[in-house]
Amino acid sequence: MAGDHTHAPGGRTIHEVGAEHAAFVWDNAAEPVLEVEPGETIQLECADASGGQLNQDSTAADVKALNLGRVNPITGPVFVKGAQPGDVLAVEILEFAPKPWGWTAIIPGFGLLAEEFPDPWLNISTVDQAAQTVAFADGVTLPFAPFPGTIGLAPQQPGQHSVVPPSKWGGNMDIRHLRAGTTLYLPVAVEGALFSVGDTHAAMGDAEVCGTAVETAMDITVRLTVRTDMSARYPQYAIPAGQLAATEQSSYHVCTGIGPDLFEAAKEATRAMVDHIAQRYGRPRQEAYAIASVACDLRIHEIVDVPNWVVGAFLPEAVFS
Repeated sequence: MAGDHTHAPGGRTIHEVGAEHAAFVWDNAAEPVLEVEPGETIQLECADASGGQLNQDSTAADVKALNLGRVNPITGPVFVKGAQPGDVLAVEILEFAPKPWGWTAIIPGFGLLAEEFPDPWLNISTVDQAAQTVAFADGVTLPFAPFPGTIGLAPQQPGQHSVVPPSKWGGNMDIRHLRAGTTLYLPVAVEGALFSVGDTHAAMGDAEVCGTAVETAMDITVRLTVRTDMSARYPQYAIPAGQLAATEQSSYHVCTGIGPDLFEAAKEATRAMVDHIAQRYGRPRQEAYAIASVACDLRIHEIVDVPNWVVGAFLPEAVFS
């Protein structure tokens, strides 16, 4: 086993796992890098989603050259003593410590509107944890709202599995509500649970429509507890009182998409939002698409009135200073 530990105020031990303990697949045969007792606290260092392939001086050419087999590295796995198949691992998300910059890209062939945005594009943001802001571009400032895009447990199925799609064991879920104070509940498939995390984001809208958020390397601190008094077939999470409302103080402009296919309705809502941002705020279309990814939330308004469903794209107008 590998990993260091420090002592926090009050005698609390924090186990530390560095980003050198990173994997690019889920594998229930992977050797644990750390073994902990239930209830212990861990600080994990997470590389950015490019796995270090992009930096503050990178360009769109570097996006085009990305080795997609080396993206979304996950730090771990951590073996939790006593965790057995059928149990639930409670992951209390405690703290984030980001690097001072992040990136957002349009990657050819990836994203909700991939066929409409075929060229690579890259934006570098400044992340200011003290000010709780992300300077995305001139006139565009996002709230700093960190969370792990990829967080989960080893799957039940043997072999190596891609980190790109999520599964019932968690993974690349891109749930922006997994912020400090939230507890994530994950079904355990193998002995020890084998917890890993990565793909940390400084800001993102629900749906991450262009395929990337403000991708930022950071440390994440969590507490892992085994729950035998509950069950979960798929991940669940609990948000503390007031946290959700605190993120929705802005005025909003909402674009909808309507049709008999939910995926197409989501695309129509996104197209309309890209057009709105481009026209209302004078932004280039690639930048407007990226802003929709890092700031806008897609929501299902209606899914019962056959044959057409309604999806809304919510733009918080406060991001335009």
